[in-house]
Amino acid sequence: MKYISTSPEDTFNIGVTLGEKAIKGQVICLIGDLGVGKTVFTKGFAKGLGITEHVTSPTFTIVNEYDDGRMPFYHFDVYRIEDIHEMEEIGYEEYFYGQGVTFIEWANLIEELIPKGSIAVTISKDLEQGFDFRKIEIK
Repeated sequence: MKYISTSPEDTFNIGVTLGEKAIKGQVICLIGDLGVGKTVFTKGFAKGLGITEHVTSPTFTIVNEYDDGRMPFYHFDVYRIEDIHEMEEIGYEEYFYGQGVTFIEWANLIEELIPKGSIAVTISKDLEQGFDFRKIEIK
């Protein structure tokens, strides 16, 4: 699937749509450069799950857990992971193979841990199309 976003609101709403369709056990890899709207997309996804808590990027905590939606939501940001063994210390398998849905920002940094069948969401910008233009591809 491919989506075009021309505003942060569009990006948020595309996230909502994906969140409404999410099922238990899904692992979603969120790929994109700094500033493309990964957190905006994630907030929309959380809303689609029915989460009412304030959603923030777990850049320094590695993982944030949200339990007030229709299923648990585990939001990883692995940008600061320096060694793959840090993921084992966190107990990533409980999240990746748990009863909720797992979002992983910068998933390309831990490719060897990503379960087969995971969904890849790539967000990219094209400044020639406009400052807020985003292409969102879901595979």
